[in-house]
Amino acid sequence: MSNPEHFMRRALALGAAQSGRTAENPAVGCVIVKDGEIVGEGATQDGGRPHAETVALQVAGTQARGADAYVTLEPCSHYGQTAPCANALIDAGVARCFIAVVDPDPRVNWRGAALLQEAGIDVRVGVCETEAAQAHAAFFARVRE
Repeated sequence: MSNPEHFMRRALALGAAQSGRTAENPAVGCVIVKDGEIVGEGATQDGGRPHAETVALQVAGTQARGADAYVTLEPCSHYGQTAPCANALIDAGVARCFIAVVDPDPRVNWRGAALLQEAGIDVRVGVCETEAAQAHAAFFARVRE
């Protein structure tokens, strides 16, 4: 397996590039990796939609099947203005999902990770957790108010 920190830092950089542009949503980054190569990447877009996972999966296309996903924040698990990103990762057939930090939003909080695990995806939480918590600090403060 490749160096998870390397790919998560790329995802963090993608999210950081969108900081302040995603409205009430966090500036998440996502990287899809297959056979050690990036096949898709994305960040939450201006105004908060589409989400990072959706963008990265669209770029990766069919190469997402059996790939690893690196996401700076736990994929959402609820229906809002978009379908759950956890479902998009499941439908795309990713094999593993590396999550930097759990989403404290009560609509998500471990539910995204649980959905992925229930679908047979190997989930690993905590890769670059400190950096991701700092990157998403403003979002966390809003959610916890």
